[in-house]
Amino acid sequence: MPVFRATLTALFLAGSALAAFASETITVYTSQPQDQMTAVIDAFNAEHPDVKVELFRSGTTEVMAKLQAEYAAGTSPADVVLIADTVAMTQLKNDGRLYTFADAPVADVDAAFIDKDKTYFGTKVITTGIVYNTNLVKTAPSSWNDLLAADAAKSLIMPSPLYSGAAVIHVGTMVQQPEFGWDYLEKLAQGGAVAGQGNGTVIEAVARGEKAYGIIIEYMALNAKKKGSPVDFVFPREGVSSITQPIAILKDSDSLEAAKTFVKWQLSKAAQEQAAKQGYFPLLPAAGQPAGYPELISLKILPADTAKMLADDMKNKEKFSEVFGG
Repeated sequence: MPVFRATLTALFLAGSALAAFASETITVYTSQPQDQMTAVIDAFNAEHPDVKVELFRSGTTEVMAKLQAEYAAGTSPADVVLIADTVAMTQLKNDGRLYTFADAPVADVDAAFIDKDKTYFGTKVITTGIVYNTNLVKTAPSSWNDLLAADAAKSLIMPSPLYSGAAVIHVGTMVQQPEFGWDYLEKLAQGGAVAGQGNGTVIEAVARGEKAYGIIIEYMALNAKKKGSPVDFVFPREGVSSITQPIAILKDSDSLEAAKTFVKWQLSKAAQEQAAKQGYFPLLPAAGQPAGYPELISLKILPADTAKMLADDMKNKEKFSEVFGG
């Protein structure tokens, strides 16, 4: 009888644990577009229906501001962060906010895309280049310097690092290049270039013909082109800035196993194939290239010192605000 009771007790406890996991919810804070994240969650739940995903979506700067305010108040409901800004993710790591996911499935991922301490992991490669309205521009630009021409600068819009994580990386990268630096950005502003908020404001303005040119992440421009907008995109010959849209589990997550499941799935071939279909360069070569994209290896990626970018982050944002207003 004692053995029977012990067996029943073990089965009850096991069943309770499974039931608890079955009803487990994770909260993901992200800067990835809402429609894409809806598709991501649907695909994830097709494989993992036992994990409910709640979402907070905004620009990286607002995501970080929300996290910092919640931490200042005591705690955050966030379990997972997926943002377009390695600098911001590094700051979370330095603040001791990230969980070390030592056994994350990254054997097939290039080590360059992974934090050496395995606190965050790239999920895709995103580059920043030039979008233009094909009804307004007859000769496609090929160089960042083409945007300095008077007719281009006065009809140029770019995302702001005060809102967009990708813009943080792009501005931080450009100011580190000897041939560009702040001098280049100041010339754009003096020529009439303006800063919007995120990349979404850029593609909307260029697609509607309000602006002829934009600085933007490639997938937004190329996805708009596929849907019939009168836009095209170029990867400037001098090189492009790049981000890896890192994902991380917050150390204080109260749904750790479910959060691990979500991160593992993001690093899986199925998720990488979905990323390619959404217009991203996937990290896993086996996932294939997005249709109509050049081979990632064919692009020149501008070098960037992430540690310096983090150290200069506030200074860069203040300087950008001074140059472009905001």
